[in-house]
Amino acid sequence: KYFADLPLTSKTQNGLKKANFRQLTVIQRKAIPLALAKRDVLGAAKTGSGKTLSFLVPVLEILHREQWNTEDGLGALIISPTRELAVQIFEVLKKIGREHAFSAGLIIGGKDFKIEQERVTRMNILVATPGRLLQHMDQSAGFNCDNLQVLVLDEADRIMDMGFQKTVNAIVENLPRHRQTLLFSATQTRSVKDLARLSLKDPEYVAVHEKAEFSTPQNLTQHYVVAELPKKLDILYSFVKSHLKSKTIVFVSSCKQARFIYEAFCKLQPGVPILHLHGKQKQTKRVDIFRSFTSSQHAVLICTDIAARGLDFPAVDWVIQLDCPEDPETYIHRVGRTARFDAEGHALLILLPTEAEVMVEELKKKRVPIEEIKIKASKQQSIQKQLQSFCFNDPEIKYLGQRAFVAYMRSVYLQRNKKIFKAAELPADDFAHSLGLAGAPKIKFIKKGEVKASSKADKTNEEINKKVAEAKEGAIDEESEEENEEEEEETSKTKYDRMFQRKNQGILSEHYNKLVDYAGDKMDVDEDNDDDFMKLERVDHALSDSDEDIKDADQANMSKRQAKLTKKDLAKKLPKGERLVFDEEGKPHQLYEMQDEKSFLAAGDAKTQISQFISETGELMKEADKDDKKLASQKRREKKMKKKLSEEVSRYNI
Repeated sequence: KYFADLPLTSKTQNGLKKANFRQLTVIQRKAIPLALAKRDVLGAAKTGSGKTLSFLVPVLEILHREQWNTEDGLGALIISPTRELAVQIFEVLKKIGREHAFSAGLIIGGKDFKIEQERVTRMNILVATPGRLLQHMDQSAGFNCDNLQVLVLDEADRIMDMGFQKTVNAIVENLPRHRQTLLFSATQTRSVKDLARLSLKDPEYVAVHEKAEFSTPQNLTQHYVVAELPKKLDILYSFVKSHLKSKTIVFVSSCKQARFIYEAFCKLQPGVPILHLHGKQKQTKRVDIFRSFTSSQHAVLICTDIAARGLDFPAVDWVIQLDCPEDPETYIHRVGRTARFDAEGHALLILLPTEAEVMVEELKKKRVPIEEIKIKASKQQSIQKQLQSFCFNDPEIKYLGQRAFVAYMRSVYLQRNKKIFKAAELPADDFAHSLGLAGAPKIKFIKKGEVKASSKADKTNEEINKKVAEAKEGAIDEESEEENEEEEEETSKTKYDRMFQRKNQGILSEHYNKLVDYAGDKMDVDEDNDDDFMKLERVDHALSDSDEDIKDADQANMSKRQAKLTKKDLAKKLPKGERLVFDEEGKPHQLYEMQDEKSFLAAGDAKTQISQFISETGELMKEADKDDKKLASQKRREKKMKKKLSEEVSRYNI
């Protein structure tokens, strides 16, 4: 039941005592002995169950038993999906390993890469994010993992998903096959492919709560509310005003939403500190916000899924999910920020009417006990008028609102589960008004043409059939067709059409980026171009007077029928192409002159020929693959040695 009962060194025991870690949790009781026996471990347990110590204690003990020192190089590598989680793991490592003599380092994005390069080669234990680790493997001379003893993946399911797949594959290629691997997460994978990628050998599955009645902590109270999209911010503000003595985390689906809600709520002054955390902030600012919220007794943190996994915020009372999570796993990780260890917690999920039924079914399939509650209309406070006033008086708030609108619509549109997320059914105008905007920005990622076509199909069917019949009979000649086209163009160009063609009123202001400095939060257009759906392809609209342009203009004035006939005539005059194939010696041949039917059948049965060809080609590819790998590793080694020599030359001024 206690760490003192485990066969640990006095240095580790003293570190645990000074950090006030005395009693073992269930996952620690099962995983630590297996890890100390140098077995590969797959650990799955509910959020807040103490998974971090389940791998940090074995890491310290294994390296201590091997009498590891600085000259031995990197002995343990701990990979985390987010920077904040990596910082948290490193802080715990410093506490429990304070009496050990190992050198430990933290390498994450947002820090000075050159300073990390100077120190990374001297580290025994590294805590890293995948991207920065791979960068050091490629660019830091002298950094190698040839002696690695232990590889740890925290939040393993997130690290091994599609977002990190290529990065993880590249990292694993640089690691020795003979190593111990520890994987931990709240929702664990047993995929054979994932485990094969990491070279796990007969791993021990430690699933603590696999047979439990619920997949979330027992002391967590979970409810959901069904509300219309324009009412979401009103509900959130009303909740914050009525829970001023609580510590709350609010999850939204995009960085732009987090920034807009933060700025708007700061102006509204609800009476509790408001913080925001998202991936567009600089690393130093993210760490400061993380520490500020951790030390606060009462506060509201508006964040994206960057804070959904692994982070241990003490004494969080409420987790509110303003936007529907993409899947039940994301929901479980989000609500895991509260009700950690033996503490109580509350979770509230706000769903749209189009999302509620399917999402609740998905959650119940994953053994999540969630119940619906109703919100009294009398207790809701509307903030729409205040937001309209902010947007009218402050162009920056208006601009943030426009970006938040686009980001939310885009996030819903890009979700995979179309049974839950239905972007075409969202009330865009009402949602824009609820953000304080005069109207919805025009965005073209939803195919409005298809939606309109389905509603007008009945009206247009008769007209289409008429035109097809007349075209077949040849009743419409070229002149009448051209006249009809001109008439259609004239009728479409009304005063309002011409006005909207001059300038689309819904496009976000193109010159506004020059007026507002977003350097602090990295909100500039270059980094946020993923939300710019409409892009000006050509800046210079002046017409050139070249002959080619005049020809193109004449071609454009042709009727559709004339253009088709011209293309057909040109196609007839073009010479017919001959298909050639090349043999192994590189000589060209006609497509069907390689081998006739008789000679093919004389060589044997088709199936045997195919299998023989595949086996021969496979052998050749295996040999070529070996040569390629040797050449690639040799080139990498030479490159690193060359870089190391140049660094030594510059260091000693040789």
